[in-house]
Amino acid sequence: MKIVRKFDIFFLLLILFIISCSSKPAVKPTETFDPEKAFAKANEQIEKKDYEKARAAFIEIKSRDMSRNFAPLAQLRIADSYVKEEEPELAVAEYQKFLEAYPDHKYASYAQYQIAMVYFNQIEGAERGYSGAARALEEFEKLKKMFPRNPYKDVLDLRIEKCKNTIAEYGFLVGEFYYKKGSYNAAIERFEGLLKKYPGYKGEAEVLFYTGMSYKNLGKKDRASEYLTRLIEKYPGNKLVADAKKELARIRP
Repeated sequence: MKIVRKFDIFFLLLILFIISCSSKPAVKPTETFDPEKAFAKANEQIEKKDYEKARAAFIEIKSRDMSRNFAPLAQLRIADSYVKEEEPELAVAEYQKFLEAYPDHKYASYAQYQIAMVYFNQIEGAERGYSGAARALEEFEKLKKMFPRNPYKDVLDLRIEKCKNTIAEYGFLVGEFYYKKGSYNAAIERFEGLLKKYPGYKGEAEVLFYTGMSYKNLGKKDRASEYLTRLIEKYPGNKLVADAKKELARIRP
């Protein structure tokens, strides 16, 4: 019996030895993900204009940042990267994603401002910049309403003024087109709408003159006199004043 027991013990030890020798080496623990380092590296890739790699890194940060401190910033930088890459529509879409996910974040006003600036930077002139100015104005007004304490107050009113002037100038060009075509009622509709909606338009003197002339050509002397007189009184130094006075003299012999 003792021999059998000794054999059993020996056999058991042999099995344990074989198992220990054949077992796989211990796997090293996975290195802890550092979102701060990953964020800094992704920013470096943006500076090198390697936008695809940068965006891939930011997406990883969004999914692996357990602290949730860098995930919102990563979303912003994805949007910023599209601005730098001159992909405005993709940039707007990413900024909107940020606002939907983090509406109360401290950089929410920045995201909204950037959306407005994407459209603002499309303004090239009245004929080509109308749509950009209209969208930019809408987004700037939204910024003022949603974030009244936004840090862009110093430039916001100037940007809004430029948008309004661009839109108004486009309206003037359309009205001028109708005037030259002889469609005076259509011209008056454009001009008077412009004066009502954009009272600070820099080309108001011209609008007043052509509105007055449109009424004159329709035979409505009183209305023509009203607008020409407004021009003379409000802008006495304007180059159109001399013509306005001549027209008034013809209306009032």
